[in-house]
Amino acid sequence: MSDPKMIAPQHPADAAPLLRREFALAAGHGAVRRATLRLSALGVVEAWVNGIRSSDELLAPGWTSYEWRVRLIEHDVTHAVAERTTIGLRIGNGWYRGFLGFTGRRAVYGAERAALAELEVVFADGFVQRVVTDGSWRAGTGEVRADDLYNGQTIDARFRDQAWSRPGFDDSDWDGVAVVEFDTAMLVARTSPPVRVVGERAVERVWTSPSGRTLIDFGQNLVGVIRARVSGPDGTEIVLRHAEVLEDGELGVRPLRAAQATDRFILSGGDDVFEPTLTFHGFRYAEVSGWPGELDPAALTAVVVATDIPVIGTFACSDPDLVQLHRNVEWGMRGNFLSVPTDCPQRDERLGWTGDLAVFAPTAAFLGDVESFLADWLVDAELERRATPEQTVPVVVPNVMKHLDTGFPEPGATAIWGDAAVWVPWALWRAYGREQTLRDAYPLMTAHVRSVAAVLSPSGLWDQGFQFGDWLDPDAPADDPGKAKTPAEVVATASAFRTASMMVDAARVLDRPDDEAEFAALRDRIGAAFREHYVDDGRVRGDSETGYALAIAFELVEGEDRRRAGERLAELVRASGHAIRTGFAGTPFILDALTSTGHLDDAYGLLLRREMPSWLYPVTMGATTIWERWDSMLPDGSINPGEMTSFNHYAFGAVADWMHRTIGGLAPLEAGYRRFLVSPQPGGGITWAETTLDTPHGRAAVRWSTTGETLQVQITVPDGTEAVLRLPGRADEVVGAGIHHLEAEGAER
Repeated sequence: MSDPKMIAPQHPADAAPLLRREFALAAGHGAVRRATLRLSALGVVEAWVNGIRSSDELLAPGWTSYEWRVRLIEHDVTHAVAERTTIGLRIGNGWYRGFLGFTGRRAVYGAERAALAELEVVFADGFVQRVVTDGSWRAGTGEVRADDLYNGQTIDARFRDQAWSRPGFDDSDWDGVAVVEFDTAMLVARTSPPVRVVGERAVERVWTSPSGRTLIDFGQNLVGVIRARVSGPDGTEIVLRHAEVLEDGELGVRPLRAAQATDRFILSGGDDVFEPTLTFHGFRYAEVSGWPGELDPAALTAVVVATDIPVIGTFACSDPDLVQLHRNVEWGMRGNFLSVPTDCPQRDERLGWTGDLAVFAPTAAFLGDVESFLADWLVDAELERRATPEQTVPVVVPNVMKHLDTGFPEPGATAIWGDAAVWVPWALWRAYGREQTLRDAYPLMTAHVRSVAAVLSPSGLWDQGFQFGDWLDPDAPADDPGKAKTPAEVVATASAFRTASMMVDAARVLDRPDDEAEFAALRDRIGAAFREHYVDDGRVRGDSETGYALAIAFELVEGEDRRRAGERLAELVRASGHAIRTGFAGTPFILDALTSTGHLDDAYGLLLRREMPSWLYPVTMGATTIWERWDSMLPDGSINPGEMTSFNHYAFGAVADWMHRTIGGLAPLEAGYRRFLVSPQPGGGITWAETTLDTPHGRAAVRWSTTGETLQVQITVPDGTEAVLRLPGRADEVVGAGIHHLEAEGAER
């Protein structure tokens, strides 16, 4: 038996191709002991064996750097095979052949969608029968008449006939297939979790808009599709348009840019159920047109789709707005961690921007077990790095930008965005403590830090080349999000120092003494240059909140300079009325900088402000995910006029990391939480908080409450670990496994 081939219909159409092969199980070998279906695709593939779906996963095999690797997935289909067996495949455009990026291009990776399959049947006597995709398969089309990740899916129930995926179907009028050239050496085993349905939400409200359109609200900005149960006349077309927000009482579709985000369902005349499986949308609201008769809200269900990442961390406290903020972070991560970590899930973009992930990785690693998901993404980051002209980490991974005429050349080494190559694997090491993950990423990490070293000026500063800087500074014009108060070279040099510092620690963990010495010298050179050129008596060049936050949080200033920098940072924060004045670079670190320099009250003031711009302003506006801009929606309910406006961007949700460690009081002291710190720091009128984390050793938990000036704390320490307690008015105390109850005085704030 030959190896499986990538196959496609001989005559491709707009409709999603169906491929089938019917065969007889080999006789005389006893019962089937195991049947395994292996699948891959240029595009996305769904499979059935004798009419039974092979798995509940969606959009398989997912998005990878298709130039070098395509995932091969396995499904156990032992329960589905029979004496006569049919394998059926449906192929969608997915990321491979659909619209991708923001230039209107489609079929970026290739012109043909194709699939590969191998069914391996093992019998009781050990005999193995294999059925593979080859030139003998047949091709047709079914009810999916069009599909695209950005534009949506069209399903015509009049073409629905599940008989095609079962034995006995007459496929004589179907088309033949063509073998598509494909190097099977590119196939790699899937190590990242699959995409699945992870939840559902019912309609909360149905109403008529001012223009007479029927709108529905699911009460939560989410990523997925809408399932519809409907009966009506044959040929009736129902149209569902999706959007995240409303504007002037109508569906707010301008932020989607070119993405149509529209599904079309055509009725068969009987009882129909529609649920798109070859697309996804970012939405809370939908506009429904063409519905036969009165719309019953129970007929529509939002189906939530995401990479199936186990939830491991929780947070709650006495402030309901902070609880909502944290919930918004969770939903933002869920929606954007779909096959790859993306910047947004709704408009004509949905790309793996590295800067967003660089700052969010510690939060992600607390909320979910993201190690295999992000480790897989790091493989593509290294492959894409090798392919860039300067061997530098691209700003999106997979790097579709190299295929698009964006007018934006590959920028070379970049701070924060490129630093994801180091910051992400280091966050995984700190969270999970698995040395192999760090070791696997080490070539990428070292390549990046050396690419940074190569572009430093003779003074040791990173003051040359393109930088995003403090992207989306709230004072930047709507049409120029990179115009920040903080000089880009300050951001870049500070980030380079942090990266080099992490690399010193990574080399030490992996026992690379020569690398450790190299990176220590680089760290010291950058640090000395930063202090010489950018720090004057505690004042940091640019005199901005981001500049001080980075200098303090990255430990670039010490002693009296650190104290003065902390005082100046607090002074600026108070002068602004505790308004956010930081972008991508400064926001994840400003609360730590305030806290560590003795300004906890100002940190809480910044966190708890409810006026624009602030973390809680979107909450007051009804947000259920984190916004891309501090003012994605203006106080009057209008959408920010900028072309780039998303209501589901997780980067500013990096604040949850501080919430876990400072409000919740749970932070790692050693990789994998083998030793962790319990040090809740109450403030802002919060009277209790609870944080839990399923560490590699078991569940760690901290719950505290205040009564007057007494702080009561209960902690859970997993077996094989120890906790360092740091509570007000008490000396540090080390405790082992078990549940511990403690009290401390002087907690009221």
